[in-house]
Amino acid sequence: MKTISNYRFHCIVYNEQSLERKVVNMYDFYGLSGKCPSGSISHTIRSGDTLYKLAQQYNTTVEAIIAINPGINPNNLQIGQIVCIPASAPPKPPCSGGFYYTIKAGDTLYNLANRYNVTVTDILRANPFIDPNNLQIGQVICIPGAVPPQPSCPGGTLHTIRAGDTFYKLSIQYGVSLESILKANPGVDPNNLQIGQVVCIPAHTPPQPSCPGGTLHTIRAGDTFYKLSIQYKVSLESILRANPGVDPNNLQIGQVVCIPAATPPQPLCPGGTLYTIRAGDTIYNLANRYNVSVDDILRANPGIDPNNLQIGQVICIPAPRCPGGTLYTIRAGDTIYNLANRYNVSVNDILKANPGIDPNNLQIGQVICIPAATPPQPSCPGGMLYTIKAGDTIYNLANRYNVSVDDILRANPGIDPNNLQIGQVICIPAATPPQPSCPGGMLYTIKAGDTIYNLANRYNVSVDDILKANPGIDPNNLQIGQVICIPCMPAPTPPQPSCPGGTLYTIMEGDNLGSILIKFNISVNDLISVNPNFDPHKIVAGQKLCIPPHKSGICPSGTNPYLITSHDAPQEKLVVAHLAMKFKISISDLMLANPNLAPSDFTVGMKICVPSK
Repeated sequence: MKTISNYRFHCIVYNEQSLERKVVNMYDFYGLSGKCPSGSISHTIRSGDTLYKLAQQYNTTVEAIIAINPGINPNNLQIGQIVCIPASAPPKPPCSGGFYYTIKAGDTLYNLANRYNVTVTDILRANPFIDPNNLQIGQVICIPGAVPPQPSCPGGTLHTIRAGDTFYKLSIQYGVSLESILKANPGVDPNNLQIGQVVCIPAHTPPQPSCPGGTLHTIRAGDTFYKLSIQYKVSLESILRANPGVDPNNLQIGQVVCIPAATPPQPLCPGGTLYTIRAGDTIYNLANRYNVSVDDILRANPGIDPNNLQIGQVICIPAPRCPGGTLYTIRAGDTIYNLANRYNVSVNDILKANPGIDPNNLQIGQVICIPAATPPQPSCPGGMLYTIKAGDTIYNLANRYNVSVDDILRANPGIDPNNLQIGQVICIPAATPPQPSCPGGMLYTIKAGDTIYNLANRYNVSVDDILKANPGIDPNNLQIGQVICIPCMPAPTPPQPSCPGGTLYTIMEGDNLGSILIKFNISVNDLISVNPNFDPHKIVAGQKLCIPPHKSGICPSGTNPYLITSHDAPQEKLVVAHLAMKFKISISDLMLANPNLAPSDFTVGMKICVPSK
C-alpha cells in the first residue's frame, strides 16, 4: 500500500497490485479515533513504546492488545496513536530498581517486607493504589529496592531475563532442551517472564554412550569403576574399554557410563583356535573355512547349540588333522598352485590332504593342510625302487634281493646305512626280486599309477583275492617294478542291471547312499525300483547301479511327520543336510525315511518323515 497524498484529515491509499485507490480517515488509518470498546482503556503512544512494553506495563499480552486493535501494525506504532488496552487486569506500577512480584495465597505486606528486607512503607510507597488489606491472588506489585532470591541451580547457569527473552530462545542460546529449562524453574510462568528475573539454565546433558548388549549406569556419590566392576560382576578392563574418553579418576555424579555385559568363560581349545561368532556364521561354513568336520567342532564345544549361534559367542575351532604335514592359514593372493610350488608338493597332494576344499574359492583365514614333501626318488636304471620299512637294514635287503651290500651302497650315493629312515626310497640295483608263487594265476609288474583297486577292476577279480594271493604285500605302497600275482580265478561278473531310460553308474570309493542321492537328485525308492538286488545299507565300491529319472511320491509310515519351515533353509547348504544335522541323523537315514523324495524335494512347506530316535 502507498499513501499518495494527504489533505486535511484524509489520505488516498493506493494498492499497487489491484490499482485500487481508496480514501480513508487518518484517525482510522493511524488508530487515532480514541474510541475503545467498553472494558478497555486507551493509551497514547509515546516515544519508545512497543506492544511488548505495553503488555508488560498493563499486565496483559501482546496477542490480547492486537486482538482488541484490528488492523494495528505492531511494527509501525506512531507517536500520538491511540491504542486500546484490555482492562482485564490493573496496570503494573512502575518498579525502577526493584522487581515485580505476583501475589500468592497467604501473602501479606508484612511478611513480604520481612522476606525481601524492605519496609511495609516502602512497598506502599511503590504501590500507591494498593489496598494492603485486600491483596488479590495473581495481583502484581512492585518490591522496591530489593533483589529477588536467585533460584537453586546446581551445575547450571543463572540467567537474568532481558527484554525479548523467552524460554524457547534461551533453550537455543544455551543449547539445552525447553523441557529441561521448565523442570529447572518450577513455579516460573514461561508466558510471563519479567525483565530482571533470574532463572536457572541447567547444564547441557551429554549424549548417552553407546552400550550394545550392556547396561547404562548413572554415577552416584561414591561410585568408582572398581566398585562398579564388583557390583556388575565384570572386569575393570572391560568397563574402561566400553567408556573410551571417560576419566575413571574424575567421575561426575549424574554422568552416564556403559557397563558391558559379562563375558562368558571362553572354552578350552588346546591346539585349536578361539573364534568369535559373526553375523551369518554357521557351524557348516566354519567347518568348510577351517578344514575341519562339523562333528569336530561340535566335539570341541560340548553343549553348543548349532542352530542358535549368538553373535559375539566364542567357540573353539579344533586344529584340522594334518599328520606329518603343516597347517597353513590362507593369505591374500594364495592359490593351491603357488602353495604347491612353495612347499615342493603337488597340487594333487594338497587336494588329497584337504577333501572338500574348493581350490577356486580359497578364503583369507582358511586353514588347510600342506602335506609333507615327498623327497625325490633316486635314479635306478635296471633296478627297482624300494621303500624302507621298520627293521630294514642294508644287509638283510642285500640278502633278500640277492645283491651285495656294496652294490646297494654304490646305487645310493650319500646314503647312511646306519640311519635308514622309514619311508625312505632307495634303489635295489640289477636284482631280480623273488617272484611270488602264483599257481593258476598270472605275474604282473607294477607300473606308475597302479593300485590294487584298479587292478582288481581291470582283471575282474576282487581286491581281497589279490591280497590273499600276495601275502605281506602293502597295498598302500606298491613299488614300480614290483611283481605281484593276479589270481586267475575271476569272480563271476554280476549281471549288468537293466536301465531303460536311466544311467549306469559304478559306485566309487568314498560314495555313500546320501552322496549318491544328492549327486543324481533321486530318492531311495527310485534306486530300489530299478535295482531289485540293491541293499541301501551296504554300499560297495565297484558295484554298478541304474540311476533312473526321479519320481516323487508320498512319505512311508512308521516315522514322525515334520513340516519344513523357512528356518530349515539356510542359504549356505542344502535343506536336507541342515535337517540331518538338526535331528542328529545322517543324510542317508533321512533319505531312507523318505524313500520317495529326492534331495531337491526338501523345500519349505514340504511334509517329510523323520526317523524316531
